Parts: sequence; C-alpha cells; structure tokens
Amino acid sequence: MSGFGENLASGPALVAAGGALALSYALWEQMKFRWYRSDKNGNMLPGPSSVTPIIGGIVEMVKDPYGFWERQRLYSFPGMSWNSIVGIFTVFVTDPALSRYVFSHNSSDSLLLALHPNAEWILGKTNIAFMSGPEHKALRKSFLALFTRKALGLYVLKQDDVIRKHFNEWMQASGPREIRPFIRDLNAYTSQEVFVGPYLDDPVEREKFSDAYRAMTDGFLAFPLLLPGTGVWKGRQGRQFIVKTLTRAAARSKVRMAAGQEPECLLDFWTKQILSDIKDAADAGQEAPFYADDKKIAETVMDFLFASQDASTASLVWTITLMAEHPDVLARVRDEQYRLRANPEEPVTGDLLNEMHYTRQVVKEILRYRPAAPMVPMRAKAPFKLTETYTAPKGALIVPSLVAACKQGYSNPDAFDPDRFSPERAEDIKYASNFLVFGHGPHYCVGKEYAMNHLTVFLALLATSLDFPRIRSKVSDDIIYLPTLYPGDSVFDLSWRAKK
Repeated sequence: MSGFGENLASGPALVAAGGALALSYALWEQMKFRWYRSDKNGNMLPGPSSVTPIIGGIVEMVKDPYGFWERQRLYSFPGMSWNSIVGIFTVFVTDPALSRYVFSHNSSDSLLLALHPNAEWILGKTNIAFMSGPEHKALRKSFLALFTRKALGLYVLKQDDVIRKHFNEWMQASGPREIRPFIRDLNAYTSQEVFVGPYLDDPVEREKFSDAYRAMTDGFLAFPLLLPGTGVWKGRQGRQFIVKTLTRAAARSKVRMAAGQEPECLLDFWTKQILSDIKDAADAGQEAPFYADDKKIAETVMDFLFASQDASTASLVWTITLMAEHPDVLARVRDEQYRLRANPEEPVTGDLLNEMHYTRQVVKEILRYRPAAPMVPMRAKAPFKLTETYTAPKGALIVPSLVAACKQGYSNPDAFDPDRFSPERAEDIKYASNFLVFGHGPHYCVGKEYAMNHLTVFLALLATSLDFPRIRSKVSDDIIYLPTLYPGDSVFDLSWRAKK
C-alpha cells in the first residue's frame, strides 16, 4: 500500500515540478525577448508588449496570415518591429533602405535565406537558395546567357504559343470557374516548355514530370513530416524523378550544342555557355566549373522551374482579377493591343513586346500593388547590426517586407494606378529603390525580364482573346496566403471575345 501511496504522491509532485519548469521557461523567454528588443540606448523595438510563451504568434499567423503581417507592419511603418514565431525572435523590416541592406548580405557569417521548413527535404540541400559565397556568384554569372535579347525573344514565342493553347482548353468547359488551378497549369506548362521543352518529348514521361512537379508544390503546403506517404515524402520523390529526367535532358542538350545546333530552350542556352566555360577552364589548365556536371545542371534547372511557379502563378491570377475589377484600365490595354497588333492571331514577338508601353505599365503596377511574395525571411547566423543602435541576436529571423516597401514613396500607394509609371509621372524611376518585388543583392531574381514578359504576353492575349466578368462573393476582397498572395477567390465566366 505504501508503494501505491508513494505513486499517488509522486504524480502531483511531477505535475507541480513540470508546471514550475514551464513557468520558469516562460519567464526566462519573456526576459530574453525584452533584452533582444533593446537597442544600445535602451529603446525598445515596437511590437507586442508580450507574446504567448513558446508558440509566440504562430496561432494568430496561421489563422489569419495576411492580417497578422499587416498588423505587424503597422507597429512601425517604416522601420522595424518585433514578434516571436514559435519561440524564434523575429525582426520585421518595413523600411525599404534597410530591406535592401538586409538583402545585400548572403553568407554563413551574416545572413542566409530562411526557407519553408519543408524546403530542404523537397528541394535538396544543394538548391541554389541555400548557396552563398564564390560558388553562388560563379553560378549566377553563368546565367547571363539565359536572358539575352535573343533568348528572351525565343521564350516569348513559346509563352505566346502555350497561353493560346491553354485558352483554347479553358473554353472547352462552360460556366463560371475558379481560375487559379487553370492558371497554375498554364504557368507550369509554360515553364516546362520554355526551360526544357524539346527534351520532354515522351508524352508519358511528360505527364509523370508534371505530376512530380505538382507533388513538389503540394509538399510545401503539407505538415513538415518526412515519412512514407506524407505530402513531404511525395514532394521529395517528385524532385528525385524530375532531377533524373533533367539529368538525361542535360546530356542530350550538350550533344546538340556541341554539334553547333541552335538553342531551342533555356537549357540549350545554358549548356552552350557551359561548354564554353569548360573550354576556357581547360585552356587555363583548370578543372571544369562545378556546375558543368549533368546532375548539377539538372538540379539548377529544377530550381528555375520551381522558382517560376508560385510567384508567377499568383501574379497571373492577380492580372486577370485586377483587369476584371478595373475595366477602364483593361479598355486602355485593349486599345494599345489593337493598335499594335492589327491581326491578334499573329504571335507576339519580343520586338512587339517592347512597344507595349501601357501594357507593361499595367504589369509593373500589378506587381507593385500585389507583390506575390510578400516577404523574404533571413536567418542571422551571427549577431547582425541593423542600425547604428540596434543589433539583432544570432538565430533571429530578419524579415524584410516587400509589401511595405511597395507602399512607400509612391503617390496614393493603396490605389491601383498604372499611370504612376507613365513617362510623365515616372514613379518607377523616382522610387525604383522601393520596387523590391524581385528582391535585391545576391538573390536578386535573375529571371526578372522573363517573368515580366510572361505577364505582359498573358495580359496582351487575355485582353484580345477573352471576356472575363468576375463572379464576386463575400470573400472576393480578401487576400489569402497559399503561400504567395492570392485574392480570396477568383471566379470568372469566360467567353471568346468578338473579333475586331
């Protein structure tokens, strides 16, 4: 009986001890955060006066991510504020100049990108997003050949072709539909065609490739658990299939480029450059560049495919949504398109794209008004000096806000106004340093012109091909994270536009 009594006594004692330990940790965490918030003059970073121990603001963020980060922005605009995300001290940066300063660092002794918890499992540890230093610079330098005028001109023709084919597929169905999944597929197919199209010539393999690509994307929305059958597991398996497929494609591309054939996709432009780099290295008595290996080429092209997916899909959805909401802007786009394209059935070319001044203004305003990627978290690998008086602690998340940057300087920034980028107002020049949609510094988006062209071709063809009244609901004005920003819904009733 005494043993039984001792067990009864030990239960409450253990609960009490555990409670005391938890309370002690909570108090220590609050004291630690108060210390982290203080600058050298004793001033405190704005933000919540206290946070829920251990979990911080994660519950509020998951329930209403857009609202959470909007409230965080308003703590200090422009400036810095703090919060805790699952116990991680987080500094939210809303000042554009400070955001550019943060973006300009990318090293293991300063700041590195802090990606989604599933990123390393799905993308692999060798992904370009995890790179820094000389290898990262050398790899990015080799990308210059991928976005020349000649290369972009070829990509535009492919973008035009894919978009028209998908419009035709969309019109096989009737009635209102949520457009997001249709645009996701259009964007994915465009990327595949532009980047590696000639080498996805087996229809069965291409279907598997598309499924694997979708599994990778879905894996980022899955619970962070790597076990057979989970979304993360399927995403990683998808990546492995894609890399194997692209490794074979890289080898085939090298053979074609070595034989002097003309590039037909982004992979061809890159392997042509790589063959030149290999020759230069050999002439100098050096080893071939690390990125010349077929598998490394495959992993990097996969990175391009993945990087072009979420943000571009969101921006394409915003394009059709904002045009439906602003018929006056759409009418001006149509006027420009009919003036430049006497026969709308003829393909859009790179040269023609450069003449679409108003259409490009609209695209730039879409990106400013609704940045697809609202923020870019960075992890402090050492204490990081943000200002003369404040240094973020090692391990902190430092989160520059692209949304906040795009709201500063511009006249009436909460209004959708493509004319702000007209030659007369020239806000794109006056506030160029605030237009951080494509990042800044070592991780500045090398595919910026490709992405801008894709949106412009899509808008040009959309305006002249379809009518698309929006079917609104009570959530239409909401903004949701998936994980990029989307309208609350995007339901349209599509029909062919009468030919002029």
